Amino acid sequence: MPHNTQLYSAVPATRWPIIYSAEYNITFIGLEKLHPFDSGKWGKVIGFLQEEKLVTEETLVPAIEAKEEDLLVAHTRRYLNKLKWSYVVATITEIPPLFLLPNFLVQRKVLKPLRFQTGGTIMAGKLAMERGWAINVGGGFHHCSGDRGGGFCAYADITLAIKFLFERVEGVSKATIIDLDAHQGNGHERDFMEDKRVYIMDVYNRHIYPGDHSAKRAIRRKVELDWGTEDKEYLNKVETHVRGALNEERPDIIVYNAGTDILDGDPLGGLSISPQGIVKRDEIVFAVARSQRIPILMVTSGGYQKRTARIIADSILNLHSLGLIGQSAAET
Repeated sequence: MPHNTQLYSAVPATRWPIIYSAEYNITFIGLEKLHPFDSGKWGKVIGFLQEEKLVTEETLVPAIEAKEEDLLVAHTRRYLNKLKWSYVVATITEIPPLFLLPNFLVQRKVLKPLRFQTGGTIMAGKLAMERGWAINVGGGFHHCSGDRGGGFCAYADITLAIKFLFERVEGVSKATIIDLDAHQGNGHERDFMEDKRVYIMDVYNRHIYPGDHSAKRAIRRKVELDWGTEDKEYLNKVETHVRGALNEERPDIIVYNAGTDILDGDPLGGLSISPQGIVKRDEIVFAVARSQRIPILMVTSGGYQKRTARIIADSILNLHSLGLIGQSAAET
């Protein structure tokens, strides 16, 4: 029997399936500035959406922290115990000074925000099945697997969301991961290597981290990009392969990893996609999913420039303006 969890609690219909908590944001005596990641981007996204009157505190779904029992659905206890060592967290998050801090501070200031985001992704899975779509404004820790973290990813939220759905939601027996972050999603690939219920499409810069050749064996539709790939080529490939993936195997849910580190100038992504290209990419994925009436869960994943928060917000606003998300979309 599945364990008792708060993460699948009922959500009032008055709240949109957009999940967020102020706990997502990492602010800790400036240490967050030692990683190129904008560790407050999630709150900025919500701020922009509130300025545009799309959401309010009353219409958002407040994320709940994933507890140890929740995390054990995908993680080994041995891995979770390793996170009690600050040097392990310093390595995973690529913030070396964390090694010097007592672990209770690392837990509270770094791992707790990531556990809230992980809870948000799990919650979004259930909401997507109920409403047709859901967006976790955080999450997308696609380098983490059940027994290994890395690349700022300490918890395997994508794996967890899918495993929760398989265990708890009737009628969910197949899932497709569409991973459009600039980096290969080696975490969920390792987790679902032998699981034929999960179809993985991954579009990434072939020259950058993690270069996990073993994990690539799990990718059913692999699209490797070169340095500096621009909008036209990129968007053509995305649309062609999203349609191809869903024609090849129709899932019960799509988990869409919508990293914005494909943006031109990103210090780690190495691609050259414009802000308008990112908005169009998300539109393509949602339009195909919604037209085929396949529930879609979006997570925001990587994005290493200060302007990415504005782009994520603009993309969500665009999805709403096109009727791809919203109360009416939730009812279709």
